[in-house]
Amino acid sequence: MNRIEALKQLAFTDRKLDIYLTFNSINLTYLTGFSGATALITPEKGESTLFVGGVNYEQAKEETKGLTVELLKQSENLFEKIASQTAPIKPNKYAVDALSIEAWRALAKAVGGEEKLQTSSNIVREMRKIKDQKEIQFIREACKFTDLGMQVAAEILKPGVKEKEVAAEVEYAMRKKGSDGTAFETIVASGVASAFPHGSCSERTIREGDLVVVDLGAICKFYRSDLTRTFSTGKPSEKQNKIYDIVKLAQETAFKAIKPKAKASEVDMKARQVIETAGYGEYFVHNLGHGVGLEIHEPPVLSPDSKDILATGNVVTDEPGIYLPGHGGVRIEDTVLVTEDGAEKLTVAPCNLSIRC
Repeated sequence: MNRIEALKQLAFTDRKLDIYLTFNSINLTYLTGFSGATALITPEKGESTLFVGGVNYEQAKEETKGLTVELLKQSENLFEKIASQTAPIKPNKYAVDALSIEAWRALAKAVGGEEKLQTSSNIVREMRKIKDQKEIQFIREACKFTDLGMQVAAEILKPGVKEKEVAAEVEYAMRKKGSDGTAFETIVASGVASAFPHGSCSERTIREGDLVVVDLGAICKFYRSDLTRTFSTGKPSEKQNKIYDIVKLAQETAFKAIKPKAKASEVDMKARQVIETAGYGEYFVHNLGHGVGLEIHEPPVLSPDSKDILATGNVVTDEPGIYLPGHGGVRIEDTVLVTEDGAEKLTVAPCNLSIRC
C-alpha cells in the first residue's frame, strides 16, 4: 500500500472524514516523494491532486506517480482553486493537516466558512512515526555520513583551532562523501559554551583542557541523522571524567530499555535516574530524545511526560547530558532504531573523551 492509499484508509475508513488537504511541506514530501509542492487534495475516491508552482511543475510531473499534478499559476488563488475542484464532491468537512491562522481564514472563506474546516494534523505525523525499510535505509546512509563527520572532528579537534573551522571541515567531509546537506546547524561548543545544550559554533579558539560538544547530522534523500560526542582537548580532569562516565552510563541504561511496547516516559526515566542518583539531576535540562526522519525533531518523544509507546520501526535519539554552568557540559547521543526485539544504534562513532574509547 502506498502512502496516499494508507492516508485514505486512516482518513476515510477509520475516521470517516470527507476529504483531506495537506499543506505542510514535510507531510507533502512524505506522501508524494517530492519536495517543492504547495498542496495536496486527497479525496476518498479517485486520484489525489498535487498543486505545484511553475518553477517546480515539470520536475513534479517527472518525479511523482499515481496522482494528478496541476500547475498553480501566480495569478491563481490556491484556496479558491481547491474550493472549485472539490465542489463536486460536496464535502461536509475539509480535514486540514496544518495552516497558519491567515491561511486558515482564507481557506474558510473560499469553502464557505470555518465550520467547514477541521484540523487533522496528527494523521500524517502518526504515519511518519513508523519507518519502512526504504526510510530506514536512507537514515542508515545519513548515519554513515554522520559517523564520518565525527571521525573528522575527532582528528582535527585541538587547542588553537576555531569552533567554526571544525564545523566547516566536518560539513565538507560529509558532503564529499555523499550527504545531501546538514540535518541542522552543526554544533561545536567548547569551554563554558559546552554547557549550553543548543550552543552553535563561534569564532572562539578551542583551548587546552576544554570540553567540546560536537553535535551534527547529515541528510540522505530527505532523511536525517543525529549524533553527539563530547571531547576533552588534553588530559581530562577528574571532574570531566566523572560527569562523562555518568552520562555514558545513563545513555547505555536508556538504550537497553528501548524496545517495542516500552513507554517513552519510562525510557527517559531510566537515564534520568542514573544522573539523579549521581547528584546531577538538576543539570540534565532536556528530554532524553526525539524521533528522527524527514525532520530532525518529530514523534515519538522520549520525555518525562510523553504518552508515546515505542514500536518497531521508530527511529529515535538517545541523548542524555549534564551541563554545569561556568564549567562545561557533556552530551552523548546516538540515532537508534527500534527493532522487533530491542534496539540498534545506527550511529556507531566511538564514544571518546580526549580521543579515548
